Amino acid sequence: MAENLQSPARGVFWMVVTGLCFVAVTALVKSLGQRIPAAESAFLRYVMGLLFLLPVAKSLSKVRLTPRLWRLFTLRAVFHTGGVVLWFYAMTRIPIAEVTAMNYINPVYVTVLAVFFLGERLALRRVMAIVAALIGALMILRPGFRELDPGHFAMLATALFFAGSYLLAKILSGEVSATVVVALLSVGVTIGLAPLAIAVWVWPTGPELLVLLGVAFFATAGHYTMTLAFAAAPVTVTQPVTFLQLVWAVALGAIAFGEPADPWVIAGGSLIMAAVIFITWREAVLKRRITPLVSETKT
Repeated sequence: MAENLQSPARGVFWMVVTGLCFVAVTALVKSLGQRIPAAESAFLRYVMGLLFLLPVAKSLSKVRLTPRLWRLFTLRAVFHTGGVVLWFYAMTRIPIAEVTAMNYINPVYVTVLAVFFLGERLALRRVMAIVAALIGALMILRPGFRELDPGHFAMLATALFFAGSYLLAKILSGEVSATVVVALLSVGVTIGLAPLAIAVWVWPTGPELLVLLGVAFFATAGHYTMTLAFAAAPVTVTQPVTFLQLVWAVALGAIAFGEPADPWVIAGGSLIMAAVIFITWREAVLKRRITPLVSETKT
């Protein structure tokens, strides 16, 4: 029955839609500028995102968790909160294309951290892919050849925080339902962001609130269409499609924000994406899945 529902074309279609949703998130956050602090923007995005959880609120109230699971959920919320704040901050500092390209490094971080926390083994092929991805990151950053912005360092830290969050999600998903994992992350991050947002609060205007509502909508829609892509086709089919996000980000940055296309960013992002695709393919051959899709580590 499951095999009959598989459709590579449908999987590619939904992953294309997913990419467009996440590029829309990036563009909307970029359009806000720096008047609203990053922590506040992230908090308002998650508060509005809670509206989309109302249909499952009743079932969530009946969930009972052990103290160990509560600790894991709390730790994941801490990691994700840090990643979200840094991502919102980076978006106001550096070009959209660079944020998108550097986000490709997230799955590589997961692959490395899985060795220490999930007991994964690193074969020579995977080590070579990781090295290639790091070279790609250096091509994007080019330290010593240009002045680096704090936003670049924020994105490097963002990738690490999101990688930790994803690994904890892998552990939790084996013990509770996916709905609980997603919902408690949203609630936990909202709580974690609240004191940070209050500390730097600036009253948003009506148009700014509409933009943040759009961010919440497209982020939620992106995660939903991503699940449709997973159900329709294997990750070896859908993973390469995520590279289109860099193409759209470069085009959008040039057209909407006057950010010139940087060949080094495109080349570095392409190298990182190629490494991630290779790692994903190897995991499919070995019939296991640790490395996430790029989109799975989004906000």
